[in-house]
Amino acid sequence: MNCDDVRKWFPLMLYGELSFDQEELCEVHLDECAACRQELAREKALQRALTEAEWTPSADLLARSRQQLRRTLAEAGPTKRRWWDSVPALFTIRFHPVPAVWQTAGALALLALGFFSARIAPQEFGNRAAVAGLAEPSVSRVRYVEPMANERVQIVIDETRQRVFSGSLGDQAIQKLLLTAAKDPSDPGLRVESVNLLKGRSDSAEVRSALLYAVQHDSNSGVRLRALDGLKAFSGDAETRKVLTQVLLTDQNPGVRTQVIDLLIQQKNENMVGVLQELMHTENNGYVRMRCERALHDMNASVETF
Repeated sequence: MNCDDVRKWFPLMLYGELSFDQEELCEVHLDECAACRQELAREKALQRALTEAEWTPSADLLARSRQQLRRTLAEAGPTKRRWWDSVPALFTIRFHPVPAVWQTAGALALLALGFFSARIAPQEFGNRAAVAGLAEPSVSRVRYVEPMANERVQIVIDETRQRVFSGSLGDQAIQKLLLTAAKDPSDPGLRVESVNLLKGRSDSAEVRSALLYAVQHDSNSGVRLRALDGLKAFSGDAETRKVLTQVLLTDQNPGVRTQVIDLLIQQKNENMVGVLQELMHTENNGYVRMRCERALHDMNASVETF
């Protein structure tokens, strides 16, 4: 592969959406190409910058925006309507007739509400997680508008707010957020990044349990491969070996099965002979069969069961 081909795959690679073969090709090229490694680093930095970017309007800008809106509404004034413009109104059912002055008040109220909702005070998260800055502006949806007496208006909105936290990977609060993100069913890219961060903390029983869960249950092969990276130091642990044995016999991704074999044979455990022999009867991938055969040979075991 040339550099152009590899760089087109960078976005998919960062979100764990490449196939095992494609990811292997990318990694081989990156090992040999310093320019592409630098380009990948820039791509990661750009994504981080876009994720962390935030903007809060100044008080002066808010004031000028409101003044401009008032001037525009005043200059527009009432427009002269032609008789045929009123025809559609004859066939329209109106539940809440709204006079023009109330419409103006409602528009100003909506504008002010949008600006003020962006001002969210920083809040602490636990005892350790520090707030990095103001949250992104809240996402609001107007559900109901009703005119009231004295040129007032009542507005009901649904609102979703974001908060930004920062802290070290050793902070319990940060780890809990990452553990939650690692199981988010709707965003494989988020799971890949979260597991990639957690795998360096597999000495924690809670993190190791999350990695084992990801290896067994995550639908994205990129997430499973990164979880396996975090379990390398625990290939001799009984619970880890039990999970890996199940994954070896059931996972549909050949790259995952290959990496599981590499982890399981690190201990040269005789109990693995039967598992590998069983896999040889069901395995259709040539490369995985070759790895099984080589592992059995290293353990002085036969490919066939007797």
